Amino acid sequence: VKQAQVVADICPREEEFGNMMRWICDELTTFVGSIDEYETVLFAGSGTLADEVMISSCVPKDGKLLVINNGSYGARLATIARVYNLNFDVFESSTYQPLDLNALTKVLDKGFYTHLAAVYHETTTGLMNPIPEIGRLCHDRGIVTIIDTVSTFAAIDIDMKRDHIDFMASTSNKNIQGMAGACFVFCNRKELEKLKNEPMRTYYMNLYDQYQYFAKTKQTRFTPPVQVLYALRQAIIETKQETIAKRYERYSTCWNVLQQGVEELGLQMLVDTKYQSKLITAILEPKHEHYSFDEFHDRARDLGFTIYPGKLGNIDTFRIANIGDIQVHEMERFVQFMKEYFTSL
Repeated sequence: VKQAQVVADICPREEEFGNMMRWICDELTTFVGSIDEYETVLFAGSGTLADEVMISSCVPKDGKLLVINNGSYGARLATIARVYNLNFDVFESSTYQPLDLNALTKVLDKGFYTHLAAVYHETTTGLMNPIPEIGRLCHDRGIVTIIDTVSTFAAIDIDMKRDHIDFMASTSNKNIQGMAGACFVFCNRKELEKLKNEPMRTYYMNLYDQYQYFAKTKQTRFTPPVQVLYALRQAIIETKQETIAKRYERYSTCWNVLQQGVEELGLQMLVDTKYQSKLITAILEPKHEHYSFDEFHDRARDLGFTIYPGKLGNIDTFRIANIGDIQVHEMERFVQFMKEYFTSL
């Protein structure tokens, strides 16, 4: 994938490059739905940019949004809604316990909402939200769904029609295993067309304007991340070769190795295993006077491993991700390092 970025110089306005972007959009779409019913719209930027595209573009002036917040990324969706001065409420839920669907149903029934925004996989903790069930609740009530699938797409099986998802965002550098710099919004075509006459709240990030311009020209309105898109093309090819099902199987096997190591060390995962994504895991930091996350991180880095600090202000955790081109033997090496580090304290 990295090597795919090394190509001859090309102007992104060339027909050849436009055709490649069209291919990328269509191939991404086929992972989650029918090209006849769904469309993928490319942007240059991170997953958060794609989230902002959706929140700022998809909720009409007379709409009312409900944001589910059970982690840093749900909170980010709410922050975006606040910045754009949208009419919205926040449904607060635990950061590490499963969402209460009954409580959510009661809120949906009395809130007169037109749209709902949520995160499929809260990488704050590794907690999975029951998006298909939430989507069904919404569609039964005529509510449009806006879902952050940044750390879910290309690992978890997603069918936008089956799972009742109207708009969802992801990025080139997560489970699709490309390079950072491109993001995309998957759209239900019928809902996308309803945005045609909505006033633009933002110029660069307007979803409908980007869509209609690309549909006419096979070009993005502004300079695309050329090398990143070449890498994304290769990442798509490799994803099709491995298949999403087999990729998640590999991720899950790596997670099983990690889980066993955590148990053997007497450490504790924050989220109950049956609610975990098996993609990223929050582990409670040990209460040991000699433990230091910085030292743990630096020693791991010296061996070629990167670990993450926790993102919960009130619970001390560290996080281990097993997405990307990580093989089982590499996770086994990491677990062995963990055992050596923690038993040396």
